[in-house]
Amino acid sequence: MDFVNEINKLRKEKNAIILAHYYQVAEIQDIADYVGDSLGLAQQASTTKADMIVFAGVHFMAETAKLLNPEKLVVLPDLNAGCSLADSCPPLPFKHFVEQYPDHMVISYINCSADIKTMSDLICTSGNAVQLVEALPKDQKIIFAPDKNLGGYINRITGRDMILWDGTCEVHDILSTEAVIRMKMEHPHAKLIAHPECKATVLELADFIGSTTALLAYTQKSKDDTFIVATETGILHQMQRSSPDKRFLIVPSDETCSCNDCPYMKMNTIEKLYLALKNGSPSIELTPDVLEKGRKPIEKMLEMSLKLGLIK
Repeated sequence: MDFVNEINKLRKEKNAIILAHYYQVAEIQDIADYVGDSLGLAQQASTTKADMIVFAGVHFMAETAKLLNPEKLVVLPDLNAGCSLADSCPPLPFKHFVEQYPDHMVISYINCSADIKTMSDLICTSGNAVQLVEALPKDQKIIFAPDKNLGGYINRITGRDMILWDGTCEVHDILSTEAVIRMKMEHPHAKLIAHPECKATVLELADFIGSTTALLAYTQKSKDDTFIVATETGILHQMQRSSPDKRFLIVPSDETCSCNDCPYMKMNTIEKLYLALKNGSPSIELTPDVLEKGRKPIEKMLEMSLKLGLIK
């Protein structure tokens, strides 16, 4: 079956939009209406006129789209496409954690479940986290969850002392300082660019730190021709498309491969996307209480981002 042709037909028939994260396989990125990072995807989900949202990403991303569009049908090609970072922050233990700091504001990274969002005052992404925190009063006490690496990075940049939940993304946290140093020695003229979910020791070696969108923009504007990329492999597709004459080297997850794939992101396939679009399932279902409470901190993020000029 020509899945691309069938998807294009169904997309028009059902007034559907396909949103895809940079970490999706190349053929899904190529057919999507919009490809971006969590901030861009949240903005697209909040403004779409489509009746149906096909979210080619992981579960928390599709949940975010549903929180912003409670009346729309939101489908995820593979309902089992989860997230190690979101899983590292279970709702009940987090509730007990938050209760220990009653005078603290809760800022949660968007890479968390809808239940965690209901316990949050503000949501952020790697693309706006530093700016949102800096926009708050200096004496504001903050709990940051679930990524301790991103939280530590924000603390170092802003001079804050946020209380950090002990969670990490297995795709970024697994990248070793030794592997990065070895690659820098092998390619001394290459620029190391890293996602802030990486360990502090890796970030200290980086020439540039940013969200996936920021990393992509950096490679487009830079006059350098070789980059060591410390994030998930999927971003290389857009980097290579934008700068075909440049060379991109991914920091490997281990010594046996030259890749760093998120197993959950790669669970979505073009065939599963077609079936989700055709059948209108598997769909994201959330309770009215979660829909109401979980939407507020996301909308606050979008409002603040608009005021700060981070989105248009």
